[in-house]
Amino acid sequence: MVTTAKDGLTMKERKANIKILAPRYKQASKKEKKKILDEFVLNNGYTRSYASYALRTYHLKCYVRKSNIILLAEKNTKTKQKNHPVIYDATVKRSLVLLWRSLNYLCGKRMAPYLSEYIDKLEQCREVTLDPMVKKKLKQISAATIDRLLKDEKDRYRIKGWSHTKPGRLIKREIEVRKGISWDENQPGFLEIDLVGHEGGDPSGEFAFTLDATDVCTQWTETRTIRNKAAVWVIEAIEDIRLNLPFPLLGIDTDNGSEFLNRPLLTYCQDHHIKFTRGRSLEKNDSCHIEQKNYSIVRDTFGYHRYDTEKERNLMKIMNEKLRLYTNFFQPSMKLLERKKMNKKILKVYDKAKTPFQRILDHSLIQEEVKKILRQLYQNLNPIKLRKEIVAHKRDLFQLVKEKNKDKISYVSKEDYEKKYLPQKQNKEIAHDSTI
Repeated sequence: MVTTAKDGLTMKERKANIKILAPRYKQASKKEKKKILDEFVLNNGYTRSYASYALRTYHLKCYVRKSNIILLAEKNTKTKQKNHPVIYDATVKRSLVLLWRSLNYLCGKRMAPYLSEYIDKLEQCREVTLDPMVKKKLKQISAATIDRLLKDEKDRYRIKGWSHTKPGRLIKREIEVRKGISWDENQPGFLEIDLVGHEGGDPSGEFAFTLDATDVCTQWTETRTIRNKAAVWVIEAIEDIRLNLPFPLLGIDTDNGSEFLNRPLLTYCQDHHIKFTRGRSLEKNDSCHIEQKNYSIVRDTFGYHRYDTEKERNLMKIMNEKLRLYTNFFQPSMKLLERKKMNKKILKVYDKAKTPFQRILDHSLIQEEVKKILRQLYQNLNPIKLRKEIVAHKRDLFQLVKEKNKDKISYVSKEDYEKKYLPQKQNKEIAHDSTI
């Protein structure tokens, strides 16, 4: 009895079948090859052309590992490489690198859908002048090709900072844990909020924090620099964000830190009819929308230095004003639509990459007057100029840190060391030896 492909042969069984039939197939006559091929197609479920190729080329394949060709064949045979015409040449790559840097080093999936509109915006601002052929290629380039061309340019590293979240248990039971039915995530106005500490590796004393807030529906993001994480500064920052949002603030969701779970903030939310929810303890994915912004926006802009002076905080506030415009008008993002489980693997489906500004224009619940104001603001913005201003302020901020730390470093001459520190060190060693 012949076993058909419907019975479900495993890949291991199919390879074993090829191993047995391939030597017979090579030595057989034309009529015998036809019979062997019929049996092989029936057993494995392959198309006839691929089945013939699999039996014909068994033991003649090769693969490349680290530019060394390793043969799996008895014969010294190499597969011929096809010479495809180069479409995206060095000129296209140079222009792509320029656009990529001005977009703050986005990935290909976020960059490709937005590239056409972004090129038109730069030409309107007279920042770039592209060759018509290069422009045409850039507007039709795919996300995979962008990542392939920029592979040599990407040299990223990740640094982890301190966590300053301390549990707030005083009013924990009074604040609802956020569930799927708690919010209408298709309506703008529900924000996830978090604090990012700028302690520079030294958590002692007072240092600045950035309050980061992002809207779940439109991905509109606001950042505010506060002196420390006291409730009075947190409420002041939330109030400033509420007044500057292009839509009403309907709800906030936080972690379980004491800077959020306190009576003043709960009272503020009740007075302004803002729904206040929190995530589960030790579940960072409950605040996934804001956690990803903590690095891509806050850490990428301010780094991991310690900011604890008035000059540094004032400069950070100026940077937040520029960052707000650059992020919301020129930084596209993708939203997760659904998860599919296929063969024990989870496939994530995302929507088309859009900027928060584009998502607001597409949303029907936001007033036309607000959209008109945002369109006028967008027409007057220059993304290259904004990016340059942010980078310039970043250099000034790092220079302030450098000058501040220079005063803390003291240099000791060799003579002073021998007179003052060397005798103390020798006395400690003598005392240590006497105790042994």
